[in-house]
Amino acid sequence: MINFTVGPVQSSDAVRAIGAEQVPYFRTAEFSELMFENERLIKKFANATEDSRVVFITGSGSAGMETAIMNTLTPKDKAIVVNGGSFGHRFVELCELHGIPFDEIKLQPGKALKAEHLAVYEGKGYTTFIVNKHETSTGVHYDMQLISDFCKRNNLFQIVDCISTFLADPFDMTALGADVMITGSQKALACPPGISVMALSPKALNRIESTKCCCQYLDLKIALKNAERGQTPWTPAVSILRQINVRLKEIDANGGVNAEIKRTAGLAEYFRKKIKGLPFEIYSESLSNAVTPLHPTTASAYDIFLKIKDEYGMWICPNGGDMKDSVFRVGHIGCLTKSDYDKLIDAFVDLKKKGLI
Repeated sequence: MINFTVGPVQSSDAVRAIGAEQVPYFRTAEFSELMFENERLIKKFANATEDSRVVFITGSGSAGMETAIMNTLTPKDKAIVVNGGSFGHRFVELCELHGIPFDEIKLQPGKALKAEHLAVYEGKGYTTFIVNKHETSTGVHYDMQLISDFCKRNNLFQIVDCISTFLADPFDMTALGADVMITGSQKALACPPGISVMALSPKALNRIESTKCCCQYLDLKIALKNAERGQTPWTPAVSILRQINVRLKEIDANGGVNAEIKRTAGLAEYFRKKIKGLPFEIYSESLSNAVTPLHPTTASAYDIFLKIKDEYGMWICPNGGDMKDSVFRVGHIGCLTKSDYDKLIDAFVDLKKKGLI
C-alpha cells in the first residue's frame, strides 16, 4: 500500500529500522543527550529563540492542543479562535471545556482568512489568538503574516497549531511572534503517531509558570523541569522519540528545513499539474504544500477513497461529516516520490476510463 494521507505518513528506511529495534531503557545519559538534540533541532527548524523551550508529550497532536490551552490560558483571558473546519472547532470545544472566554471567527469550509475577518476585533481587549495554521480537514492554509501583524498590533498571545504544516510550509516562530507552536510525530516528521511536540516562547514560559494546570500528566511545569535533564516526567513513547531523532538528523543532513519544504512543495506542484483534465476541483482558496483537497465533480469522494484503497492498493484521505461525499485529500508529506504519484494518477485515469469518476 502507498500512503497518500496526511498522517500517519510513510517513513524512511532509517526511521522504520529504529522502530524494529528493542526498546531501550531511557533513564540514561544517552537518552538525555538524544532529547537535548531533539530540542535543539526543533528550535532550529522552527526558528525559535535560544531562550525558547521544547517539550515532547506522549499523545497525539490533539494532546498538544489541549495542553496549550490548559497551561497558558485562564478565565481571565479573552481569546479569538479561528474556526474553519473540524480542527478549528476542536479549539472552540477546548476553550468551552476549560472555561476560557472566546469569540470565534467562523469561516466557511475551504475559505481563506482575510483582513476583513480580523478588522472587527481590532482594539477590543482580546488577550490571545488561537489558530490552526493549516486547517487539515479542508486543506486551507492561513496567512500567518496577516495573523502576526494583527497580533502584534493588539499585543496578543499566539497559539499556533502547526501539526500538519511544520516542515511542509515556512514557519518562522521568532519573526511571526508566535508563542506556542504545536506539531505531531506522524505528519511531516514522518514518524509513527504518539508524540506531540511543543515549542514555547519566553512569553509562553512565563504564562505556564503563573497558570495552575489541573492535570498532572499534561502539566508543562513538570515537563519543563524534567526536560532540564533531558527527560520526561512519565514514561514516554521511547521508540518514537528515537525515530524523531533520526528523522530530524536526516532533514538536517539533507539541507535543513528549507530543503525539506522545497521537496514537499515540488511533490505538491507535480501532483496538481498532473491532475489537470481529471474531473476534480481544488477545494481550498489557500493551499498548503502538505495536502491537496479535491472535490470530485462526477462521483462521491468517499466512493473514490474506497476504490483507490480496495482496487489499487493505495490510501488517500477521506473526509467525514458533511464533506464525506464531496471532498477527499491527497497528502504530500512523508517518504514519497514522483513515481508514487504517477501510480495514483494512473489509478484516477483508469477510473475515469471505466466511467467511475
